[in-house]
Amino acid sequence: MVTLADIQAAAERIAPHIIRTPLVFSPTLSTMTGATVYLKLETLQKAGSFKVRGATNKILLHHNDIQKKGVVAASAGNHAQGVVVAAHSAGVPATVVMPEWASLAKQEATRGYGARVILSGSSLEESIAQAMEIARDGALFVHPFDDEEIIAGQGTIGLEILRDLPSVDTIIIPIGGGGLIAGITLAVKELKPSVRIVGVQASGCPSAADSLRNGKASCVAAENTIADGIRVEKTGKLTLPTIRDFVDHVALASETEIADAMLLLIERKHIIAEGAGAVPLAALMNGSVHVEPGSTVVLVISGGNVDSAKLFRIIRQALIRQGRIARFSVLLEDRPGSLANLLSVIAQNRGNILHIQHAQGDLGIPVHLARVWLELETRGRDHNALIRQALYEAGYSIEG
Repeated sequence: MVTLADIQAAAERIAPHIIRTPLVFSPTLSTMTGATVYLKLETLQKAGSFKVRGATNKILLHHNDIQKKGVVAASAGNHAQGVVVAAHSAGVPATVVMPEWASLAKQEATRGYGARVILSGSSLEESIAQAMEIARDGALFVHPFDDEEIIAGQGTIGLEILRDLPSVDTIIIPIGGGGLIAGITLAVKELKPSVRIVGVQASGCPSAADSLRNGKASCVAAENTIADGIRVEKTGKLTLPTIRDFVDHVALASETEIADAMLLLIERKHIIAEGAGAVPLAALMNGSVHVEPGSTVVLVISGGNVDSAKLFRIIRQALIRQGRIARFSVLLEDRPGSLANLLSVIAQNRGNILHIQHAQGDLGIPVHLARVWLELETRGRDHNALIRQALYEAGYSIEG
């Protein structure tokens, strides 16, 4: 098992090569939860996630043996970029095997850091098998989570949290394969056993939660999830015992809860977190993680690598779900002034028009009418309902 001494040695070893990320207080989240909430922002780490810590520790420990063959890794994105950045810093070549469903943004980012990228496998486990086969030729295989040197590197986050915030009561951490939570847990529980450690998974891929419930390592059929960084079908052999023995609770967060957490971080703290990075907040907000009023809580926001198109879709759907974007159509008399009157009612009730389409001659409606499709920005469900009520009272029939 990884020891505190291993983690402390890793911290000293990797210090010149990583960013000591900030621990930031959130007044908004503290007010919303009744706790004192801090965010450990690994979104600001090199390559945009915590993964560079473990990769740097691993590569530096074996640096003298890998000058020619370099390193090989398997990852859906963040581990890939962390390995490549660490390899570049060490001056060795890197090959990365990515599952076929890895996002285009993460593929291109990995190539951009200088790696050779191979797309292979319908799951991360299949990609790992392919990477291990490549490593038979002499390259150093850098596992994404199930490796003591990787775990020790990730555990350096726990040391930083305790140094910056000795009063911490609860730390909430994402779980994929388990390397991050195992490392932080081993560091924190050794130095301050009273700290409560909570792990969070996407409900579409609850491999650790299922394993704990079944009493043995379980392989789940992972669903598609916006938290693709923790879409790991089976928790690691090295990490699961630590989770079982030392983690106090494992919670789950749904897709909509993760998306809402991503939006909340953007709007209230101006932090772009990927789905995997937002799951601690999602679990805190959905009530599956209980925190005592006044207690001190740290959310490990593990990464911020999400492509722009996907982020746009996530934000838009979250706004619609929260009633902050309203979409409906109205039938109008097709005569001068009708559209202006409609828009006047909306303006009087402080609705902000995002899109409008005025369609004449649609099939299924009388010739003297026109359909107007509207998309409005509102303050939320109550404001949305107020605008619809005002339109109804003005004589308009709303569809949608």
